[in-house]
Amino acid sequence: MYRVVAFDAYGTLFDVYSITELAEELFPGQGQALAVMWRDRQVDYTRLVTLSDPSPTGSRHYVSFWDLTVLSLRYVCKRLGLTLHAEAEGRLMGQYAGLKAFDDAAEVLGILKGRGLATAILSNGNASMLLEVVRSNGLSEAIDRVVSVEAARLFKTAPQAYELLLKEFPVKKSEILFVSSNAWDALAAKWFGFDVFWVNRASQPFEEIGQPPDYEGTCLLDVLQAC
Repeated sequence: MYRVVAFDAYGTLFDVYSITELAEELFPGQGQALAVMWRDRQVDYTRLVTLSDPSPTGSRHYVSFWDLTVLSLRYVCKRLGLTLHAEAEGRLMGQYAGLKAFDDAAEVLGILKGRGLATAILSNGNASMLLEVVRSNGLSEAIDRVVSVEAARLFKTAPQAYELLLKEFPVKKSEILFVSSNAWDALAAKWFGFDVFWVNRASQPFEEIGQPPDYEGTCLLDVLQAC
């Protein structure tokens, strides 16, 4: 049924909250708050950039996801009243570059490739940071294509971002299964026309707008049941 299984990267294959331990070491008592607010501000900035100029040729406000991540960190530290020295920023961004993959990521990617399916990442991350996090987790051989929205200069949930998969693979929309743990991402991919698997690790309700995902599970291993 599917020829390509495309994964979101941050939050889906790679644990954005694995940064919490280092954040707690650097800012005792504030690690969890920093990690959560950092992620929220990062996503907020991507939406602001895209919605402020949703041009088909790309937003004139586009800034790489890496730079947005740095700026988000600086904002959150100011919001929390934390002094972010250059050394601490460097350590946090260094760990972000090599975020830990979820324990089942390598197994699932390997099984999918063994079944003859193409594997891909479609992410807001810019190409260099995506290639680094894939490499640092030993997943380079398990992922056929790493697709960054920087080619469109619009972040998800812009339809131009999801369309990049159709430019990378000579397949129909119906032959792509898109996998994300972010409900907003799963919803937008469904609106675009992909079949969608929502990895609902926290057992949260899905969004009240739009169509529900085609599949839902609590971990990446559950994706295998849809393929």
